[in-house]
Parts: sequence; C-alpha cells; structure tokens
Amino acid sequence: MSIRMLRTLIAVDEHKTFSAAAEAVHVTHAAVSQQMRALEDEWQITLFDRAKRTPALTPMGRAIVAKAREVVRAYDNIVPSVISADALQGDISLGAVPTTLTGLVPVAMSRLKHAFPELHVQVHPGLTTPLMSQIERGTLDVALVSRPPVIPPAFDYRHIADEPLQLLAAKGTTCDDPLELLASRPFIRFNRDAVVGQMIEGWLQGKGIRVQESMELDGLEAISSMVYANLGVSIVPSSCVPPHNPIPIERIPLGSDAPVRQLGLVYRRDSLRLRVLEEIETVLLDSAGTDMPGPERHQTGGA
Repeated sequence: MSIRMLRTLIAVDEHKTFSAAAEAVHVTHAAVSQQMRALEDEWQITLFDRAKRTPALTPMGRAIVAKAREVVRAYDNIVPSVISADALQGDISLGAVPTTLTGLVPVAMSRLKHAFPELHVQVHPGLTTPLMSQIERGTLDVALVSRPPVIPPAFDYRHIADEPLQLLAAKGTTCDDPLELLASRPFIRFNRDAVVGQMIEGWLQGKGIRVQESMELDGLEAISSMVYANLGVSIVPSSCVPPHNPIPIERIPLGSDAPVRQLGLVYRRDSLRLRVLEEIETVLLDSAGTDMPGPERHQTGGA
C-alpha cells in the first residue's frame, strides 16, 4: 500500500468511475484497475462490486475510503503541523457562502495576507451544506458558513458574526412596513437550498405570509440588482461588513423578532493546521467588528 494508491481509491469514490479517477490522478485506466486489485490482494478484502457494469464500492470499500481520507489528510499535514508558529506559509483552502464574498471575506483575507504574506488562501464559494461535505471529504480545510441546524460531531464551529435578516425594497419606497410590502409586491426569494433561504421560508410561514414569488436567486448582488430595478422585494441577511459600493436600495428591518443568520467558521476537529485556522478566525472576527466571543464561539460537535 502507498499514499498514491490511497489517493487513487479516494478519486474513484469521488469521480465514480475508474476512467474519471484515472484522469483526476493523471494515470491510465489500467493503472487504476491494477492499484485497486493490489489493495484488495494486500488487505484480503473486496473493495468493489464488479458484477455491475461500473464497479461500485462495497460497504467495506466505503468504510475503507473514509479511513483512507484520514490517512491522506494526516500525511498532507505532516509538514504544516510542525512549521514554526511564527512562519505560517503554504496553501490553505477556504470555503465561503456567497453572501460574504463582497464584504467580510475580502476584508479579512486582505488583513491575513498583510500579516502572513507566505500564506496563500484559496477561496471557494458555495452553499453551507456542500461546503461542509467538502471539508468532510478533505477537499477544503475550512469554511465560513451559515450555522446549520446540526454540526457534525467531527467538526468545530467558531462563531464569527450575527446578521439579522432585513427586507430590501426599491429606492424611494415610502412604505416601511415589511409585512405590507411582502403582501403587495412581487417576492424575490433567496435560494431555498441555502440555510438562509430555509430561515426565510420558516419566518414567512410562521407569520402566515403568502408571497407573490417572482424569482429565486442565491447572490446578494444579484438579488439587490433585481430589487434596484423595482422588480420586487426580498429578504436577505444584513451584512456585518457591507460591500464598498452598495447598491442604492432601501433596507428595512423586519422587527424585533427578525431571524438572525449566524456566520461561523467550521473545520474538522482533527485538522493539523489549527494554528492557521486560529489566525483566520482572528482576522474574520476583527473584520466583522467584534473581537469578543459570540454566544456560541468555540462550540464543538453536536448541534
């Protein structure tokens, strides 16, 4: 067995076929097949059900893949784990929900780059659930997400900021009653696949509000642009770090019982790059305008 073979096994799981895995790890289809046979012979187990046209991982194979990810992750972190605390360097991958990409993330990453010029952060946008799946698979180191209802036991969650939800309306809107506006104007919905979208839907249902849905989007800039064009109203988080050139629209509070989106940093508890993750947490807290612990900062596991 070798790390190379384990990477190939993980690639087969991620890409579903030997051919796609071969392309991902830059070997031939025959080499992938040979490596998988070698692992089966060495371990004396069946990793793949070859009765199907496309070989599929057996239950034992899936369990082995999960352990293989842990081994490869530990191997990849051997050097970073022993680097001096004063010499943060190398690459780290940060996932981020799209609502943070025009305010909080660029401000925080600029501060991080200034403090640690040899540390290179690769930013990957995505929704909360897919980002957390990528952390689980080891393709991301850390992610800035909307706090999900359940945090996997293997994850740490660090609270960064609270963002109350607010109503967006076209510039010059004279009515400041969000319930009246939602009842009378077309509604531009925040993507329901996102945690924020689910929060909004729950609030609307709890208030008994039936909206006239006109479209469903997942980017603050896109939603704000539609509102600016007077195509409807929307509900979005009130960004803790507004963009430098905000679109001129009305931002109306939903009231004292408005839902609050919690932004937090998530990563695997067994990560060997905790020193880097602590620095990312620090710059995010500073950029969000708070260096005090939030209500759920340093929460681990559970929900």
